[in-house]
Formats: sequence, structure tokens, C-alpha cells
Amino acid sequence: MPLNAKALGEALHEDLNLHSTLCRREAGAFQKAIRSGDDVVVACTQEQRLFGELGQQTEGAVSPIRFVNIRETGGWSRDATQATPKLAALLAAARLPDPPPVPTVTYQSHGRLLIIGPLDAAEQAAALVSDVLNVTLFTQGPGNAGGMQARRYPVLGGRITGLTGWLGAFELQWAADNPIDLDLCTRCNACVAACPENAIGLDYQIDLAACQLHRACVKVCQVAGAIDFTRDAQAQTERFDLVLDLRPATATPTFLQHALPQGYFRWDGRDMGALLKLRELVGEFEKPRFFAYKQKLCAHSRNETVGCNACVDICSAEAISSDKSRQRIVVNPNLCVGCGACTTVCPTGALTYAYPAAGEQGAKFKTLLATYAAAGGKDAVLLLHSQERGQALVEELGRAAQLQLAHGVPANVIPVALWHTASTGVDLWLSAIAYGASQVVLLTTQEEAPQYLEGLQAQMDVAQAILRGLGYTGTHVQLLRATHPTELDAGLQALSLTRQKTPAVPARFAVAQEKRSTLEMALDHLIEQALMPAAERPEAIALPAVGSPLGTVEVNKDRCTLCLSCVSACPASALQDNPQLPQLRFIEKNCVQCGLCATTCPEDAITLQPRLLLTSERAQLRVLNEAKPWACVRCSKPFGTVKAIEAMLGKLAGHAMFQGEALERLKMCSDCRVIDLYSSQNEAKVTDL
Repeated sequence: MPLNAKALGEALHEDLNLHSTLCRREAGAFQKAIRSGDDVVVACTQEQRLFGELGQQTEGAVSPIRFVNIRETGGWSRDATQATPKLAALLAAARLPDPPPVPTVTYQSHGRLLIIGPLDAAEQAAALVSDVLNVTLFTQGPGNAGGMQARRYPVLGGRITGLTGWLGAFELQWAADNPIDLDLCTRCNACVAACPENAIGLDYQIDLAACQLHRACVKVCQVAGAIDFTRDAQAQTERFDLVLDLRPATATPTFLQHALPQGYFRWDGRDMGALLKLRELVGEFEKPRFFAYKQKLCAHSRNETVGCNACVDICSAEAISSDKSRQRIVVNPNLCVGCGACTTVCPTGALTYAYPAAGEQGAKFKTLLATYAAAGGKDAVLLLHSQERGQALVEELGRAAQLQLAHGVPANVIPVALWHTASTGVDLWLSAIAYGASQVVLLTTQEEAPQYLEGLQAQMDVAQAILRGLGYTGTHVQLLRATHPTELDAGLQALSLTRQKTPAVPARFAVAQEKRSTLEMALDHLIEQALMPAAERPEAIALPAVGSPLGTVEVNKDRCTLCLSCVSACPASALQDNPQLPQLRFIEKNCVQCGLCATTCPEDAITLQPRLLLTSERAQLRVLNEAKPWACVRCSKPFGTVKAIEAMLGKLAGHAMFQGEALERLKMCSDCRVIDLYSSQNEAKVTDL
């Protein structure tokens, strides 16, 4: 790598020494550094294991060690000589403290493995893992070669009616509806030979559609007594820790979601990696609880009416469900895979990504971009990618560049690894643009569920509409799809063909954990630094109808009766009443476009209008509708509205229970109704006396 130690040191405000063989002849320099107590960053991930072991063996080692890849991400590129600002940025970000610990989700597996599939294939797979796992087979036919005669493993049979759960807690439900009891069967094959219809396979299950009821099989099995056609089909249940499914994905009715439960594997008989993973899944395991949920912010439902369903619809693990009775969503932490897509599409911030939290992710973006700019870098592009396939693809491109087979990662493209590409959204993207990024690019590699790509694109359309509406020309947020280094190389080179307008002054705010707060700070800065003169800006920027977390509501005053049911439904206090007057008031800044008000309105008087209002009125309370109050005919105290009371009187005037005095009481306030009813009852008693 053509590294410039002096330039890097100036960017990082410290003296740097370069070591070309640090992992071999110069290992002593590493050992000296980790005894110092200072933070140590090793700019080599290839030898991470070696340095980790060396650190454990070094007496007096007290320094925390972090690793960062500057070789494949920029040092091995045709732009490597211009990559110093990027390398400085990557080194600076590597020195940031680790995110604080979060609550964890625990799995416990005792190695009880269920293998579902043709008996011969299931037994062959079992032979590869049974030395460490306790195997049970569920036969789905004999297979091509037939079952093995030696009964090495417990075998279940019948019709699967359900399979649910996760690592350490799978529950299999099936109906034992076959006449042959596999626990009693000795696999002598007498029934197979005796059946005139060949209805019995070598999985020792009877094809009842082919059976002609000759019962020859019953006669030859009298000693073992394994065959009984009169046996009731009993419902059976059993628990397992792991599942290996040999059935084709298109043929199985279980776990069709994109993100499969942990501990469940599909196997094609060739990929040995799945079996190696299975063998390792015995013991206790932990993962971060990736999400945090605040019900009071949730726009999912009010009064059993559903408004926002974004998180339920996008979850590829089917870990999120609706609980309308409790006006909330429910997230199963055992099924959650930490993709963060739910937090990306959540308009209110009720669901937030917990590890790393938005604050830590924002600090990383800010550090990268500030260091890059301070070192003289221009037109920074944040390339967000997954830490698995995305990371591997970036590294493959770097190695191809070192062999002169590709251009490599451009000098202005800063790769940033995420747990999952769906874990960041419009708040962080716009914050990155406010911090000085010219583009935010999400690398997708076919790991992502289709609904993730749709959700991300919808959020990007919103962000792009805002930026263009403020005069920031060019494409600032986009998806880059690649599955091969050649595709990634071409996509990255295309990014430099156009120039994007960005804020003249980088923002200084810190990303907050609350999504709406971060979004507002980013919007305020982008509006303040907008390239379009204030006099030329539109009053409001129209936003896409799908995915917008910003906008207003339009009220049809002719239909609205000011019942204020929308106020009680609004989760963000965007819609408010007036205790003094019959008014419906609104703060546009608070509106999340969840649609609960429109769904709740009994008169269908409300419609949503996605937009970003650029005037000061956006943060002010304004009246959407008001009406003349109805005065109580008894005490003259105002209550309700003239329109609502007259509508009620018109509907009930012909009802038998609301005639005479009863109809007149509807014109009174609640207090006077009670007084009038009590007075009339006393008068009636006096009359009777």
C-alpha cells in the first residue's frame, strides 16, 4: 500500500510509525504498544486471530485492541495514492469506543436434532452428525435407495400438522395416521413382500390411496403386531432443539419466511457448511436484543383500529405481530434476526435499533466524514454494506484490484459495515448528508428480503424528494445491487460520474436516540443551508405517498362534525382539541402520516397529504376546523356544536324513546339532563300522592 505516514499522522493529530512486517519480525512493536495502556488500533484484519492470540500471550498487556481494514477498502486500489483522507477516516472511526452492552436473548440447546425427509437421505445425514447430536428422524417417504435395515435412530411417521419455534424450543406436531407403528416395526420387510398392491415402501408407511384392504400385511406381522388399521390417528407433539429439513423449500409448508428461525436449516445434501453449523449448536448462546419498543409512540392501533402496519408487513422473520386489544405490536425476540428493517420504516421511532444504537451509528458517520474533510477529502460517499456478504464482496474487490483485475474502491468511497443494510433509515441518511456526505449508497447482495428493498427504496424516495426540493441537485441516496466484484466495481465507478450539491457548512448536531428528534435536526440544518434562495422555495415539498413520515391532514369541513375521535386516536399529539372552544387543531411537525385519524373518522372527513412544509407554520398550532358551540337550553352553557347536536336531533326525532321531554333533554348539557330528569321524577311522585 502506498501509505503516507506523515499525512496520516497530521490527519489524526499524532505521530505514526509504519510497520511492513508487524505480524512477523516486528511483532515486538505491537507487544510494546499493548503494554502502554493506550488504545491500540491494528490496521489489518487478515491477521486478527494472530494478533488476538499474541495479545493474550503478552505479559502486562492492558490496552484494548481494535481492528480496521484499510487494505482492501482503499490501500489496494488504483486510487490508493489519493486515499489518505479515507484511510485517516477509517482509522479515526476505529478508535471510537465500543457500543455499551444491551440486554441479550438467550438460547439453550441440548442437541436434540429432528431430521425431516426421505428415510434414506435422513439416515445418511444423521450419520454425519449423530456423534455430537441426539437424532430423531421423521420419514417423508423411503427415498430413492430405500431405508437402511439397521434401526439406528428413532423414526417418527405420519402427517406433519405444525412446526414452530426456534433454537432450543422447536415444537413438532403431527398426526400418527399410518397403520404401521414404527416403534414396533422390526424392518423385516415381510409386509413389503406380502402387499399385492406394492403400497408399502421401505420407509414402512402404507400408501392408503393404493391399499385395497387385502390385509395380507397384517397376517405376516402377527408376531410383531406393528400393523393395525383400526388405530385412531392420534395427535402427537414433541420438542426438539434443532431441525434439519431435507424437503425442498417449495414443498414444505413450514417456515416460508425469508429469515428462517435460528436452529432451523434446509439442506440440499451438498453444502457441508450447514452440517458444520449444526454440530456447533449445542450449549447456551446469546445474541443482542436488537430492538427497543416504546408503546406510547406506536402508531399501530388505537381503540382496536389499525393505522400503521409498516413493521408487521416488512419483517422477514415474521417476528412482529399485531395485538389490537392492547393497542400495540408484539416482537418475539427469539425470532428477531436484527435486520432493523422495522426500525427503518417506523415513522414515529416507537421501534428503535438498539445495537448499535442510532447515537453510536451517528457518531461513527460524523467521525468518518469530519476526519475525511479535515484531511482534504472531497465528495465523500458512505458505502453502507452488511458485515457478512457485503463485507466479503468489498474485500474481494480489493484483492482483484491488487491483482490489476479491477479498479478497486475509489478514494472517496468510505465503506461502513452494518449488521444489516436495512438497519439505517431516512433520519441517519439525511444526517450523513448534513454532516457533509455527497452520497449515501446501500450495497445489497441478494441477502435482503424483497420487502426490505421495497421499504428502503420508499424511504430513499422520501429523502431524495426532500433534498431536491431544497435545491440539492443530484442523487444523494441510492441502492447499489451487486453479487460479484465486477458488478460492484462498475457500480462504484459510476458514482463518480455526477456531482452532488451538499450543504456548504457541515452540521454539528449529535444524532439522538429518538428518530423524530434526529430527523428534525437534520431537516433544520438542510433547510438552513439550502442552495435554493428562500424567496424561490416552494411553500411545501410534495413527498411520495408511500413511506413518508412527514405531512399534513386535510379535513372536509362539510362532513366533519367535530366529534374529535381523531384526537384520541392520534399517537403523536399532532391533532388536538381546544378545551375552551369546539375546535380541531393541528401541529404539522408532529404528524407521522400513520393514518389512524383517517381510519378512525366516522364521517370519512380526513385525508393524508405527505409533504414537508417549509414555513414556520409547520411547528405552530393551527385550526383545521371549528364550529359554533351549542348552548344548553336550560343553563346556556356551551357544549358540543350546533352541527353535531342538530344532526343527532334529526336522527333521533322519529325514535319512540326520544319524544317530548326526552328529545328536549338532548338539547341540554350533561349536568342539566340529570337535574331535569331528577326533577321530573320528583314531580311525578308528588302527582301520585
